[in-house]
Amino acid sequence: MTMTRRGFLAATGAVAAGAAILPASAQGANEKIRVATIGVQNRGRAHIAGLLGAEHAEVVALCDVDAQVLEREAAAFEQTTGKRPKLYRDIRDVLADPDIDAITVALPNHWHVLAAIWGLEAGKHVYVEKPMCHTYWEGLQLVAAQKKYGKFLMHGTQRRSEPLWQRMVARAHSGVIGDIYLARCVCFNRRDAIPIQADEEPPEWLDWSLWQGPSPEQAFNPNYVHYNWHWFWRYGNGEVGNNLVHFTDIANWTLNRGLPVKVHSEGGRFGYEDAAETPNTQVSTATFADGTMLVNEVRGRFSPAEHNTRVGMFLYGSEGWMAEGKFFDTKGKEIPDETGFERVNATHVHLNSFIEAIHGNDPSRIVATAQHGLEAAALCHLGDISYRTGRTVHFDAENHQIKSDSEANALLTKEYRQGFAVPKLA
Repeated sequence: MTMTRRGFLAATGAVAAGAAILPASAQGANEKIRVATIGVQNRGRAHIAGLLGAEHAEVVALCDVDAQVLEREAAAFEQTTGKRPKLYRDIRDVLADPDIDAITVALPNHWHVLAAIWGLEAGKHVYVEKPMCHTYWEGLQLVAAQKKYGKFLMHGTQRRSEPLWQRMVARAHSGVIGDIYLARCVCFNRRDAIPIQADEEPPEWLDWSLWQGPSPEQAFNPNYVHYNWHWFWRYGNGEVGNNLVHFTDIANWTLNRGLPVKVHSEGGRFGYEDAAETPNTQVSTATFADGTMLVNEVRGRFSPAEHNTRVGMFLYGSEGWMAEGKFFDTKGKEIPDETGFERVNATHVHLNSFIEAIHGNDPSRIVATAQHGLEAAALCHLGDISYRTGRTVHFDAENHQIKSDSEANALLTKEYRQGFAVPKLA
């Protein structure tokens, strides 16, 4: 069944009026949290694997606008579990299903906030992939939605659940390298040219209208499906929103400075002429009110690793520095740590924490909140806005505006397609 927007709101309104107010503690000790994964390509597949290992989770439904991908992943699921999940093409049908308690969202960035808000509105708990929001403004709306509907929301920056980074943050906060004045997040993933291809009719197995969702109507191009949408502003946020957001989140956790007052970014697409829009090389510097800095650096062509790091974070303090969780003194000698930590699959641990939060009605298990997700994404978005306008942006976090720059300020939000607009809640 394909539900109209009006029908969807009627159904979810009934759920929100009833099921949404049931306390999570109503779950029995052995009862499973019934989960649907929305978007089952790439990260969605990782969600399914993590949920299958969670004691109190049961994956009961899969949803994808690509019929071929949906059937492929359903067959793999059935082969692994011996069970056939419910299959949906339209997220609205998933959210109208009263047998589903929670959803995980692994859609392209332009869908993240709307899918999450619809889920909360329908009385479902929500796990949403990074970056939490495609624009800063819609991230504000999701923070407000979580507070309004009172369901659990976990942001998919899973390194917050990884002992390596938990221990690193604790040591940094203890002052092991003194006062930290700079965090540097890096991504040195090689990205090759995106071929220039003509628009064409969408394939019959893809619901192109639903794939676009909140984005204004656009002709189908094979470059968009299923990964290279990352490099087009209409759908993605470039490499900073794809990979660096994991480490802007850890940097934000470590520095504890909130949002910056100033961001400047330079970059471009170097080494080829191609179809993509976002930079393959970019350096952004965010400055906080006290002068502390956070640098985001993307090198998408040919670059060596630094200190065995291709994607990660460095800290620089008055008494030393940090790389990949290891701290070094002013002479470059590693500062030993007698406390060990376990190596884990961070995605699996993070998803299990989300499930246990619901099962035990325990907010402390939500280690990556909507506010964390907003701030991590903002540290990417503001750099992209500076890059796109060619100007330094001066940010007023209290009023959620870029000062004295209407062009830059407009990029804090975007245009929405009728029937798929993110509601104004903040």
